[in-house]
Amino acid sequence: MKTDANRPIGVFDSGVGGLTVAHALKQVMPEESMIYFGDTAHLPYGEKSPEAILHYADKITRFLMDQNCKTVVIACNTASSVAYRPLRDSYGEEVDIVNVIDPVVEYYLSHLAPAKVGVIGTKATIRSGAYEKKIKGISPEANVISRATPLLVPMIEEGFIFDNISNAIIRAYLSDEALRSVEALILGCTHYPIIKNQISKFYDFSVEILDSAAIVARTVKNLLDRRGLLRRKKGDGEKDVFYVSDYTSYFEKISGMFFEEKINLKKLDLWKDE
Repeated sequence: MKTDANRPIGVFDSGVGGLTVAHALKQVMPEESMIYFGDTAHLPYGEKSPEAILHYADKITRFLMDQNCKTVVIACNTASSVAYRPLRDSYGEEVDIVNVIDPVVEYYLSHLAPAKVGVIGTKATIRSGAYEKKIKGISPEANVISRATPLLVPMIEEGFIFDNISNAIIRAYLSDEALRSVEALILGCTHYPIIKNQISKFYDFSVEILDSAAIVARTVKNLLDRRGLLRRKKGDGEKDVFYVSDYTSYFEKISGMFFEEKINLKKLDLWKDE
């Protein structure tokens, strides 16, 4: 692997959800530069086949590697559950690849187990059983309740947040009897931290809500530190670059929730020649 610490961090997601991870990365490592790819042309990943998800994730990872990224963060639970192992097997000797599931599982096991834990995510993430399998693989007695909440991603991508529509959808999902009794809740989708306060309010702020953003950011920082790849100073005039495979005005709107300056947004279709 290359040892140049000044190379950027690569981050990708199906849309705006990964901005929660990008924001957390910038908070803990403000000196780092970043290249973000939001595959807005193919969202939501949660409704796609594993083969399609892996195809998209592989193409984006190769693009980020071509941009000389020093690590690639799969800022998407669906892609993490489906594509992490194949990507690691294909590219792991060239670049570190970080998923958003393992750090959250490790945090739960270290800080909260054996609390009854709920997991909400896309159909693909829940169908994969990624969280439950990993948790029970280490702690077989763990009580894990998994539920698919497929309307939340399109709801967020369409801008329905902090309103009666989003509150009604959140309430409809979380009113599931099994989820009402959890002591902790894993947000198994990087879009969901955008509505974390609404979810917390449903539980009267009495349930610990685990989102991957801050946890993953600390994991990436520790990894780069161990590799000797932490950047000590940001380049003069250097800006992070954000790519989308299909332009949506809402992407820029959501980015304003996380970044003070207007982001450097570019449209790039990696699949136009296929």
